[in-house]
Amino acid sequence: MDQGERLLHSSSFGTAAAAYAEHRPDYARAAADWALERAPGPRVLDLGAGTGKLTAALVALGADVIAVEPDPAMLAELRRSLPAVRALSGRAEEIPLPTASVDAVLAGNAMHWFDMAVAGPEIARVLAPGGVLAGLWNVVDDHAEWVAGLAQVSGSAAIGPRDTPTGWRAETAGMHLPKTGGAARFGSPEQAGFPHGQRRTADSLVATLATRAGMLVMPERERAAVLDRIRVFLASRPETAHGEFTLPMLTSVLRVRRL
Repeated sequence: MDQGERLLHSSSFGTAAAAYAEHRPDYARAAADWALERAPGPRVLDLGAGTGKLTAALVALGADVIAVEPDPAMLAELRRSLPAVRALSGRAEEIPLPTASVDAVLAGNAMHWFDMAVAGPEIARVLAPGGVLAGLWNVVDDHAEWVAGLAQVSGSAAIGPRDTPTGWRAETAGMHLPKTGGAARFGSPEQAGFPHGQRRTADSLVATLATRAGMLVMPERERAAVLDRIRVFLASRPETAHGEFTLPMLTSVLRVRRL
């Protein structure tokens, strides 16, 4: 994805902020715990915080959280749902915080949107020495046969190469981290995955997939055709045809420590 496509996709979420808040999954608590276990203190920046899905998990862990989000509609949803959290307008490439002011920077399904050539030095600037940078991604577990079928039917706009465990490991291995070298160096990246799941119905799973960036930028007729194809598939599977079911997922984490 080139710079123009990345900007188009990353700026699409505000048009569906309410649906994003309603339908996107939270994050496995064990994943957030692991992301923070080496942080030197409790001050955490949720960068590219969206509607606050990860922010809420960090608050529940007792972290001292600041949320930063560039999209006004997404930020409004975050402030509505988490009024006690300090939530600021800002971007990964220009973080509105002082130098060495946080012990960890976390990003939930957001780090792939950052321009790390610019954001990397900014993240290093706001991190205290020994601080942690971690990206968390919710991926569907395609070891389940019906989930693998769903991924095939949905196409890459809804379930892309980064949205399954094997694809995530290949796509994120160092790709979205700051470059080592320079004044602020980072250690070797670590990856881990934690079981997770989301209770869905066929309709609410379709609504969830409709909030993916590739779907939001798709022409309306094409988007409707893809969503109809997904509905037909879900109606054909015994796991998903009737009532609620659990969508098997992993919260996958990419973690690196500032040296």
